[in-house]
Amino acid sequence: MAIKIILLVVFFAVMVGIGIFCRRKAVDVNGFVLGGRAVGPWLTAFAYGTSYFSAVVFVGYAGQFGWRFGVAATWAGIGNALIGSLLAWAVLGRRTRVMTQHLDSATMPEFFGRRFGSPSLKIAASAVTFIFLIPYTASLYNGLSRLFGLAFNIDYSVCVIVMAVLTGIYVIAGGYMATAINDFIQGIIMLFGICAVIVAVLSTQGGLSSALSKLAVQSDPAGTFTSFFGPEPVNLLGVVILTSLGTWGLPQMVQKFYAIKSERSIKKGMIVSTVFALIVAGGCYFLGGFGRLFADKVALDAKGDVIYDSVIPAMLQKLPDLLIALVVILVLSASMSTLSSLVLTSSSTLTLDLLKGHVFKKMEEKRQVLVMRCLIVVFIAISVVMALIQYNSSVLFIAQLMGVSWGALAGAFLAPFLFGLYWKRTTKVACWSSFVFSTVFMLAVISPLKSYLPVILQNPINAGAFCMLAGLVIVPVVSLFTRAPGKELVENAFSCYEQKVTAYKRDTLGDAE
Repeated sequence: MAIKIILLVVFFAVMVGIGIFCRRKAVDVNGFVLGGRAVGPWLTAFAYGTSYFSAVVFVGYAGQFGWRFGVAATWAGIGNALIGSLLAWAVLGRRTRVMTQHLDSATMPEFFGRRFGSPSLKIAASAVTFIFLIPYTASLYNGLSRLFGLAFNIDYSVCVIVMAVLTGIYVIAGGYMATAINDFIQGIIMLFGICAVIVAVLSTQGGLSSALSKLAVQSDPAGTFTSFFGPEPVNLLGVVILTSLGTWGLPQMVQKFYAIKSERSIKKGMIVSTVFALIVAGGCYFLGGFGRLFADKVALDAKGDVIYDSVIPAMLQKLPDLLIALVVILVLSASMSTLSSLVLTSSSTLTLDLLKGHVFKKMEEKRQVLVMRCLIVVFIAISVVMALIQYNSSVLFIAQLMGVSWGALAGAFLAPFLFGLYWKRTTKVACWSSFVFSTVFMLAVISPLKSYLPVILQNPINAGAFCMLAGLVIVPVVSLFTRAPGKELVENAFSCYEQKVTAYKRDTLGDAE
């Protein structure tokens, strides 16, 4: 117990210390929100990766989908690496960095407002961002409850409040730069931690070969949970799409590209981010695939059904105390890094896109930073209350909470943002169509109206994936049937990709006779 407490104290002290150290870089909006747009590839790549993966993945997704799909759940981690990281950086990284700087936008809603010349589109995007980031943030805390109970026997509410307060301190003090540096440290912990846990858990089953053999016997029919695509290939595909393609439309993920330093940094960051995702996400889902080997330790609800959030903690019960302490630090790192990214995104969006110029006609830069810091406190407080209510009422599993959030946000923003970067014909009506469709559809999924939906879409995971793919059809189709945007507006936005450069050369004789 002493070792566990010492590790926690050191961990928290470092996080807070970095926040205080970075105060001088967070005195204006550019520094507080984007780190001065001068963040290197390693910090950006780790900030991207640690914001991507949290306790939701390690406890919620790995437990639920590992139980349902067996080792085939590893495909979700591979998809996260190749689609959610590698392809996202390749397709979005450079163009996002160039156009957002050209349009002087610090948030995704601000990008929509300036790219399409629509203040109302900016307000709508900021409202969607704030509303649907809250359930995602609440889900982060829930992943910690069982692990802290396993390691310290501490009440869940205490865990939530301590984590929220300490995260708030370093984000409020140091802004994006403090978040990026802490993400780098937390990312290293995650890399080593997940590798150590996989080795330790499999060793309790006699090694990888023995564990696979035992899992194959438990399958019905035999071998299903060790097969290439598992027992539910269609539902597995929905998980891969939601968790991989979703990053393309999440404000807290895309905003990482706003801050990166240079062209070379983008290429290097893409490689680092992909390797990070392959190890962390691939490792989490691979580990979860062996959850059924610990079925006798998994908690059940009143109906006798498996409580998915208890699968991973059940797998860790027999590990040495020191390794359990490492797991707690690992999950804390994953959750705090994601939480810091979410609260910074939400506060900056509300301040710059909703309050500035609308509620407050004149808002000095220092006041903007102050308001953002105050809103971080408000946002954290709301998410804590929701987390405690959800935990006590057991409304949804972690994975379902995240599915609702990701489905609404990525479904609303992915297609408008992607086409906005690449296609001049994209219209603001098409953006509105994507916003309305995804938010209404995801709200229907968690309301009594879901009974009218096809069975496969009543699950928030599949519904979220559907919204993302639907947006990729809705935006181009609606754009073709609505009035084209003004030529001057479009040419101004895309001029950043085609800047004229004057070059001089010496007089030379031609080769023609």
